[in-house]
Amino acid sequence: MKSFNNIQQFAEGELLLVNKPYKWTSFDVVGKLRNAFKPLKLKVGHAGTLDPLATGLLIVCTGKMTKQIDTFQAEEKEYTGTFTLGATTPTYDLESEPEQKFAVDHITEQQLHEACRKFIGDIQQYPPAHSAVKVGGERLYEKARRGEEVELKPRSVSISEFEITRIALPEVDFRVVCSKGTYIRSLANDFGKALNNGAYLSRLRRTRSGNFKVEDAWEVMQLVNTIRELKAK
Repeated sequence: MKSFNNIQQFAEGELLLVNKPYKWTSFDVVGKLRNAFKPLKLKVGHAGTLDPLATGLLIVCTGKMTKQIDTFQAEEKEYTGTFTLGATTPTYDLESEPEQKFAVDHITEQQLHEACRKFIGDIQQYPPAHSAVKVGGERLYEKARRGEEVELKPRSVSISEFEITRIALPEVDFRVVCSKGTYIRSLANDFGKALNNGAYLSRLRRTRSGNFKVEDAWEVMQLVNTIRELKAK
């Protein structure tokens, strides 16, 4: 982790690596840090949203460094996590209850690895209906909550690595390296379809963004306390 000598460094512009906690939104992290800087009025923003149920690396920029957010956001990402087979959910993760159920005892290890290979390369992916993608100026999840059906348009994404790291059906652990804009929730749902089954994302952790790794990240409160100590000097 990077060390800081004075509070003025943040005003001039810093890139902060933060380990986003479970059930926090990315905006929660930004808000917590922004409050820690008060009464200093600093620009604070993040590069690459993580869903509330995901954990891991969140890049936060302050001051003049916020001008580079788009650059950091465009970097390749790496994730680890767990797919749960044998069911689907409306949100493709545990934000909603499992619905359709399928047997999984017939699925072989070979089938799982073969399904992975179908997604490596440039693919077309539909965003989840419950996502922050805007249609007609409104977030998709807002339309979904009202029960509105929207015709989703596919987007091109690239997956350079996708592997299964543990099999304990109905759970399978995975590691994926992908381009900006890839929805791992959609990958979970599509992975289930590729097996003529169902699947949803039950755990997700971003481990890398570009050359930045979660091992080098601050815990939120650790960083907040450091900022407070620097202000008190």
